[in-house]
Amino acid sequence: MTSDFEVRRAVASDAAAMARVHVDTWRETYRGLMRDAVLDDPALLGWREKFWNAVLTDPRFSNNAVAVATRDAALLGIAMAGPSLDGAAESVQLHVLYVYGAFHGTGVGSVLLNAVIDPAAPASLWVADPNPRAQAFYRKHGFDSDGTVKVDDGLREIRMVRETS
Repeated sequence: MTSDFEVRRAVASDAAAMARVHVDTWRETYRGLMRDAVLDDPALLGWREKFWNAVLTDPRFSNNAVAVATRDAALLGIAMAGPSLDGAAESVQLHVLYVYGAFHGTGVGSVLLNAVIDPAAPASLWVADPNPRAQAFYRKHGFDSDGTVKVDDGLREIRMVRETS
Protein backbone atom coordinates (compact mmCIF):
# COMPACT_ATOMS: atom_id res chain seq x y z
CA MET A 1 0.00 0.00 0.00
CA THR A 2 1.29 3.45 -0.85
CA SER A 3 0.72 6.67 1.03
CA ASP A 4 1.93 9.15 -1.58
CA PHE A 5 -1.54 10.46 -2.22
CA GLU A 6 -3.98 12.74 -0.41
CA VAL A 7 -7.73 12.37 -0.08
CA ARG A 8 -9.76 15.49 0.52
CA ARG A 9 -13.24 16.88 0.16
CA ALA A 10 -13.97 17.89 -3.44
CA VAL A 11 -14.49 21.57 -4.24
CA ALA A 12 -16.16 23.28 -7.19
CA SER A 13 -12.84 23.95 -8.93
CA ASP A 14 -12.32 20.15 -9.12
CA ALA A 15 -15.31 19.60 -11.43
CA ALA A 16 -13.44 19.54 -14.77
CA ALA A 17 -10.71 17.20 -13.48
CA MET A 18 -13.34 14.98 -11.83
CA ALA A 19 -15.17 14.75 -15.15
CA ARG A 20 -11.93 13.66 -16.85
CA VAL A 21 -11.32 10.95 -14.22
CA HIS A 22 -14.95 9.83 -14.50
CA VAL A 23 -14.84 9.49 -18.29
CA ASP A 24 -11.35 7.92 -18.41
CA THR A 25 -12.17 5.35 -15.74
CA TRP A 26 -15.52 4.51 -17.34
CA ARG A 27 -13.62 3.79 -20.54
CA GLU A 28 -11.07 1.66 -18.65
CA THR A 29 -13.68 -0.22 -16.63
CA TYR A 30 -16.71 -0.58 -18.86
CA ARG A 31 -15.24 -1.17 -22.34
CA GLY A 32 -16.96 -4.36 -23.45
CA LEU A 33 -19.67 -4.02 -20.79
CA MET A 34 -21.22 -0.75 -22.00
CA ARG A 35 -21.97 0.22 -25.57
CA ASP A 36 -18.99 1.86 -27.32
CA ALA A 37 -21.39 4.56 -28.58
CA VAL A 38 -21.88 5.70 -24.97
CA LEU A 39 -18.19 5.50 -24.00
CA ASP A 40 -17.00 7.20 -27.18
CA ASP A 41 -19.68 9.90 -27.32
CA PRO A 42 -17.88 13.24 -27.86
CA ALA A 43 -20.38 14.88 -25.48
CA LEU A 44 -19.58 12.51 -22.58
CA LEU A 45 -16.88 14.69 -21.03
CA GLY A 46 -19.07 17.80 -21.13
CA TRP A 47 -22.00 15.85 -19.71
CA ARG A 48 -19.88 14.59 -16.80
CA GLU A 49 -18.42 18.06 -16.17
CA LYS A 50 -21.94 19.54 -16.00
CA PHE A 51 -22.89 16.74 -13.57
CA TRP A 52 -19.91 17.40 -11.27
CA ASN A 53 -20.45 21.16 -11.37
CA ALA A 54 -24.03 20.57 -10.20
CA VAL A 55 -22.97 18.10 -7.50
CA LEU A 56 -20.42 20.53 -6.11
CA THR A 57 -22.52 23.71 -6.28
CA ASP A 58 -26.25 22.89 -6.25
CA PRO A 59 -27.88 22.75 -2.80
CA ARG A 60 -29.89 19.67 -3.94
CA PHE A 61 -26.67 17.68 -3.51
CA SER A 62 -25.75 19.10 -0.09
CA ASN A 63 -26.39 15.73 1.63
CA ASN A 64 -23.74 14.03 -0.50
CA ALA A 65 -20.16 13.44 0.58
CA VAL A 66 -17.74 13.96 -2.31
CA ALA A 67 -14.00 13.28 -2.16
CA VAL A 68 -11.03 13.23 -4.50
CA ALA A 69 -7.67 11.50 -4.29
CA THR A 70 -4.71 13.51 -5.55
CA ARG A 71 -0.99 13.12 -6.02
CA ASP A 72 1.15 16.04 -7.13
CA ALA A 73 -2.06 18.02 -7.84
CA ALA A 74 -3.33 15.36 -10.29
CA LEU A 75 -6.57 13.53 -9.55
CA LEU A 76 -6.23 9.76 -9.16
CA GLY A 77 -9.78 8.94 -8.14
CA ILE A 78 -13.20 10.26 -7.16
CA ALA A 79 -15.97 9.15 -4.82
CA MET A 80 -19.47 10.24 -3.87
CA ALA A 81 -22.02 8.86 -1.44
CA GLY A 82 -25.37 10.17 -0.33
CA PRO A 83 -28.96 9.27 0.32
CA SER A 84 -30.10 5.96 -1.17
CA LEU A 85 -31.82 6.39 -4.53
CA ASP A 86 -33.25 2.90 -4.85
CA GLY A 87 -35.39 2.45 -1.75
CA ALA A 88 -32.85 0.25 0.02
CA ALA A 89 -33.21 0.14 3.80
CA GLU A 90 -29.71 1.57 4.14
CA SER A 91 -29.68 5.33 4.40
CA VAL A 92 -26.36 5.79 2.58
CA GLN A 93 -25.57 4.71 -0.96
CA LEU A 94 -22.22 4.80 -2.70
CA HIS A 95 -22.97 6.50 -6.01
CA VAL A 96 -19.46 6.88 -7.44
CA LEU A 97 -16.08 5.34 -6.76
CA TYR A 98 -13.60 5.39 -9.61
CA VAL A 99 -9.81 5.15 -9.46
CA TYR A 100 -7.46 4.96 -12.43
CA GLY A 101 -6.43 1.37 -13.07
CA ALA A 102 -2.77 2.23 -12.50
CA PHE A 103 -3.67 2.92 -8.85
CA HIS A 104 -5.73 -0.20 -8.17
CA GLY A 105 -4.36 -2.04 -5.16
CA THR A 106 -2.58 1.02 -3.73
CA GLY A 107 -5.15 1.88 -1.06
CA VAL A 108 -6.57 4.86 -2.94
CA GLY A 109 -9.99 3.23 -3.39
CA SER A 110 -10.22 2.17 0.26
CA VAL A 111 -9.35 5.64 1.54
CA LEU A 112 -11.82 7.25 -0.87
CA LEU A 113 -14.58 4.83 0.18
CA ASN A 114 -13.96 5.53 3.86
CA ALA A 115 -13.88 9.27 3.17
CA VAL A 116 -17.47 9.27 1.87
CA ILE A 117 -19.01 6.49 4.01
CA ASP A 118 -18.20 5.70 7.63
CA PRO A 119 -16.56 2.23 7.53
CA ALA A 120 -18.95 0.97 10.23
CA ALA A 121 -22.12 2.37 8.63
CA PRO A 122 -24.68 0.29 6.78
CA ALA A 123 -24.67 1.21 3.10
CA SER A 124 -25.54 0.01 -0.38
CA LEU A 125 -24.10 0.35 -3.87
CA TRP A 126 -24.55 -0.90 -7.41
CA VAL A 127 -21.63 -2.54 -9.21
CA ALA A 128 -21.29 -3.75 -12.78
CA ASP A 129 -21.59 -7.49 -13.29
CA PRO A 130 -19.31 -8.97 -14.34
CA ASN A 131 -16.67 -6.85 -12.61
CA PRO A 132 -14.88 -9.33 -10.35
CA ARG A 133 -12.16 -6.90 -9.21
CA ALA A 134 -14.66 -4.28 -8.01
CA GLN A 135 -16.93 -6.88 -6.43
CA ALA A 136 -13.98 -8.37 -4.51
CA PHE A 137 -12.98 -4.87 -3.38
CA TYR A 138 -16.45 -4.22 -2.00
CA ARG A 139 -16.63 -7.64 -0.31
CA LYS A 140 -13.34 -6.79 1.42
CA HIS A 141 -15.13 -3.74 2.79
CA GLY A 142 -18.09 -5.72 4.14
CA PHE A 143 -20.50 -5.52 1.20
CA ASP A 144 -22.36 -8.59 -0.09
CA SER A 145 -24.76 -9.05 -2.98
CA ASP A 146 -28.37 -9.03 -1.87
CA GLY A 147 -29.52 -10.72 -5.10
CA THR A 148 -31.03 -7.57 -6.64
CA VAL A 149 -30.12 -7.04 -10.30
CA LYS A 150 -30.86 -4.22 -12.72
CA VAL A 151 -29.95 -3.58 -16.34
CA ASP A 152 -29.51 0.03 -17.40
CA ASP A 153 -28.68 0.82 -21.03
CA GLY A 154 -27.37 -2.72 -21.48
CA LEU A 155 -25.14 -2.67 -18.37
CA ARG A 156 -26.00 -5.37 -15.83
CA GLU A 157 -25.48 -4.32 -12.21
CA ILE A 158 -25.91 -6.06 -8.89
CA ARG A 159 -26.71 -4.38 -5.61
CA MET A 160 -24.34 -4.96 -2.73
CA VAL A 161 -25.18 -4.03 0.85
CA ARG A 162 -23.26 -3.72 4.06
CA GLU A 163 -25.04 -4.26 7.36
CA THR A 164 -23.89 -2.51 10.51
CA SER A 165 -20.56 -3.71 11.79
